[in-house]
Amino acid sequence: MPSFTFVAPGSRSPVTIELHKPLTSIGRSIENDICISDPLLLEEHAHIQFDGEKFTLSALNRKHPFTVNGRSRRSTTLKHEDSIQLGATECTFRMVSETPVDEELPDVIDHVEAYERLFQFSRELMQQFSLTELLELLIDRVIEVTGAQRGFLILLEGNTPKVAVGRNIKRETLADARELYSDSIVAKVAETKEPLIISDALRNENFKNATSVAHLQLSSVMCVPLLEKGKLLGVLYVGNSHITSLFDKTTLKILMVFAAQASLIIQNALLVNELTLDNQKLQQQLEGMQMSGIIGSCEGIQGVLNKVRRVSSTDVSVLITGETGTGKELFAREIHRLSNRNNGPFVTINCGAIPENLLESELFGHKKGAFTGAVADKLGKFKLADKGTLFLDELGELPLVLQVKLLRAIEEKKITPIGGGFPEDVDIRIVAATNRTLEDEVKEGRFREDLFYRLNVIQLVLPPLRERDDDLILLARYFLQKFSAEFERSFKGFTADAIISMKKYRWGGNIRELQNLIKKAVILSEGTHIGPEDLEFRGADMSEILPLAEAKDRFQARYINDILRLNGGNRTKTARDLGVDPRTIFRHLEKEQQK
Repeated sequence: MPSFTFVAPGSRSPVTIELHKPLTSIGRSIENDICISDPLLLEEHAHIQFDGEKFTLSALNRKHPFTVNGRSRRSTTLKHEDSIQLGATECTFRMVSETPVDEELPDVIDHVEAYERLFQFSRELMQQFSLTELLELLIDRVIEVTGAQRGFLILLEGNTPKVAVGRNIKRETLADARELYSDSIVAKVAETKEPLIISDALRNENFKNATSVAHLQLSSVMCVPLLEKGKLLGVLYVGNSHITSLFDKTTLKILMVFAAQASLIIQNALLVNELTLDNQKLQQQLEGMQMSGIIGSCEGIQGVLNKVRRVSSTDVSVLITGETGTGKELFAREIHRLSNRNNGPFVTINCGAIPENLLESELFGHKKGAFTGAVADKLGKFKLADKGTLFLDELGELPLVLQVKLLRAIEEKKITPIGGGFPEDVDIRIVAATNRTLEDEVKEGRFREDLFYRLNVIQLVLPPLRERDDDLILLARYFLQKFSAEFERSFKGFTADAIISMKKYRWGGNIRELQNLIKKAVILSEGTHIGPEDLEFRGADMSEILPLAEAKDRFQARYINDILRLNGGNRTKTARDLGVDPRTIFRHLEKEQQK
C-alpha cells in the first residue's frame, strides 16, 4: 500500500501513514490527514492527490515550496522511495509499504505444497462438527495457502450477502468484518458467478473509483464464487493492503480448488446445522409435551389431544372422564398450558380427599373467627386460581350441599368466604375430572343436573390403557428409560415374554400401575432386560387366550343375553331381531340354565 513516512522535529520515531484517500492533506493543524508538529509548516501546507494512476504532491502556498530528492518543487509526481523535505521535516514516499514485523505476511507457498495442504484441509473438515469451527478452519487455511492478510467467507441469505466468518493472518476473528471487504467486488462476483483477481485494486479501471476500495486501502484482492450444482452459496474473499500485485493466476487457481472442495462440505454443514436447529426445536416441543407427561400415538389419545388443542384457547368448562390412573390431571394441565391463562396459576383440589366439613373452606376460603380454629383469614382455591385455571378432581365425590354453592360461584363468578359479608370477584376457568359416570349419578340423584350441564360443555373421554395397544410398549419403554436414569441402572429393554405379558395384562390401575410396576422392576431386577417375572403380574388379571370357536361361543352368548334384556325377555322378538330361528334362542336359554 502506498505510504508517507516522516520523522517530526525533536522526535526519533518515524511515523508512517498509508495513503488510501483521493486527497490527503498535510500540515501543522491536527485537522489534517497527516499532522506534523513542525513550526516551519503552515496550518495546511500541502496535498497529495491520487487520480487513480499517480500520486501528486502540491504545495498550497507558492512561498512555501518543498524539496524532492534535493530539488525545490511546488508540485511533483511522486515515485517510490522519493525523499521529501517539508519545512524542517524529512519525509519518504513509498509505493509499497514496509511490512511491520508483527504482521509479517507468509510467502505464497508453491503449487505442490498448496495441494498437500488442501488434502490435509479436507481431512480436518471431516472431523469438524461445529459449523462455526468448520468455517473458521476453512478461512484460516485459505489465508495460509494464498498468503493473504485477511479472508472472508460471505454467504447469501436470499440475495443479501452476510459475513459468516472473517479472519486475519493471526487466526483472529474480525469483529468488524462487514466493514473490511469491498461490497462492489463481492457484488460483481455474485452477479457473474465468475472468479475475480485484482492485483492492484487502486489502479484497476473497474474498481479504482469504488468508495470501498479507496477507504479500505485495498491493494490486492481475490474473490471466487462458492457454487453447489450451479447455485451460488456465497463467495470466498481474500485481500491485502500492504503488498501490491501479490496475487497471480496461480494463486487464484489454488483458491478456486479450495472453493470447489469447500462448497459441497459447506452445503452439507449448513444442512446439518439446519437439521440440528430443527431437531433442537422438535426436542423442545417434545420436552414441552413431556412436561405434562402426555405420551401417546394411538387413535384414542390423538383424538383427545386434537380436542384439547381446539378448546384450550377458549374459556369454556371442560369435563375430563376416565378410569383411575388414566392421567386426567395431566390433560387438565395441558389445557392450562395451551390456554391464554398459562401465565396464571393452575390450582388443584381433590374433592374426594378433603373432609366434607372442611371442603367449603378449601374451595371458598374463610375469615378469621368464622368458626372454631379459624385463627386467621384463609384464601380458598377459587381465589388462589384467580386469572388462572381451577382443576376440580374427583368431582363426583362433591356433596350435594356444596354442589349448589359451586354452581352459584361458577355462574356468578363471585365467591363469599365463610364468615365474609361481601362477595368477591374471581376470574377462573374450570376444568373438572371424575372416574364416575355422572349421567348415572344424576339419575340416582347424587349429582345436580344443572351443575353437570354447566361443567360438561366439552367432555374429554380418556381411554384406559388396555385399549391403547399402540401406546402400551411406548409408555413402558419411556418409564424404563426414566427410572433407569433416576436410579443409575443400565437396562437394554424388555424381553419378548415381558412385552407379551404386558399386552395380556388387564390394566386396572392404568398408567399409574404401569409406572409403579416398572419402577419396582428397575430397582429390584439384576439382569440387563426386564422379564415378566420382574413385573410380578397377578395371574388373575391376565387376559385369557381362547380357541377361536370358544371365543365365538362366548361372544354369541353375551350378545344374545344383551338383546334379550333389551326386548324384556321376549324370545320371539329377539329371534326376529337377530335373524335366527326361535329354536336357537330356546337352545341358548337351556344352556344358560345348565351352567
